[in-house]
Amino acid sequence: MRRSLGLSLAAVGLTAGLLLAAPATFVQAAEHNWKLQTEWGGGPLMDLGAKAFAERIKLLTDGRIEVQVLPVGTLSKGLESRTAVANGVAEACHTWIGYDWGKDKTTVLFGGFSGSMDSERMLHWIYEGGGLELWRQFNEEKFNIISMPLFTRTAEAFLHSRKPVRTMDDLKGLKLRTAGAWLEISRSLGAASVTTPGPETYPMLERGAIDATEWGTLYENISMGFHKIAKYVIIPGVHQPSAPFELCVNKAAWGKLSDKDKKFVEMAAKQVTLESWMRVGAEDAKALKFFREQGNEIIELSPEVQKATKDMSVKWAEEQAATNPWFKKVWESQRAFEALWANASSYRNTRY
Repeated sequence: MRRSLGLSLAAVGLTAGLLLAAPATFVQAAEHNWKLQTEWGGGPLMDLGAKAFAERIKLLTDGRIEVQVLPVGTLSKGLESRTAVANGVAEACHTWIGYDWGKDKTTVLFGGFSGSMDSERMLHWIYEGGGLELWRQFNEEKFNIISMPLFTRTAEAFLHSRKPVRTMDDLKGLKLRTAGAWLEISRSLGAASVTTPGPETYPMLERGAIDATEWGTLYENISMGFHKIAKYVIIPGVHQPSAPFELCVNKAAWGKLSDKDKKFVEMAAKQVTLESWMRVGAEDAKALKFFREQGNEIIELSPEVQKATKDMSVKWAEEQAATNPWFKKVWESQRAFEALWANASSYRNTRY
């Protein structure tokens, strides 16, 4: 008995010694506790975007940065999370920069609009063509925040609609939920367009307050449930060929980070952005089959409609560039990059 007790005490002592010798990163409290306000109540934007970032940054910093992800409306009203970050109500937020297009229409160039490049070209422009630097400069100057891309999409679905939409004429009088530049451009086509936070969209469509909505890609829209109350799925998303989202960080909170941890934040955001693009792209390929099985009718817009939308959107952008220096700077950068890639399909894709 004494021998057993002695062995037990020795084991306890050994365990305690091992715990004391363990790396401090396993037991230390977080040095930075961030509240991250999102514009989402769930779905891929929350899971593959905000929550994925929180997990990644905790891993990279050994727990020095702890991020609490909050659903839409927790610390600020819907579509106002960027303002909450600038005012210090939240240390960070996950949003789409185009929601603030009413403050400066340059925002839609970073978030994507109907005149944008596709998602592959947009990603290359952001990370290799000077886009990230312009993004950061613009947000510091205009909104007094630190920002960077976090999550991106392939082309969105054009509409989930209670009415068939095939031509420009079909848009006339259509009660449509949208956001960003397409809000203004679609109105010029005769649509009765409004903007609402994401969680309000389904009940509005269900009760007939709107006829149709755009939100995300085919895959992302499955979780929104639009297919249950809108028979028609219209593709492709000419209104939104690409849609980078962003992480906004309060400048005071950013300033408290070490240079090393700032790099980790940037690294985590970039990783999540590239990984979300690949995941969404892979799932989009399966989504059309899902909608057909649910009894939805798939309608593809004609090439003429797609080209007309692009031409009209480029004209709109040129008008904005004529009076807005920041819009002009970013638009010229994007157009130059798009021109550089004009013949990219000839060497990036094979034809069988």
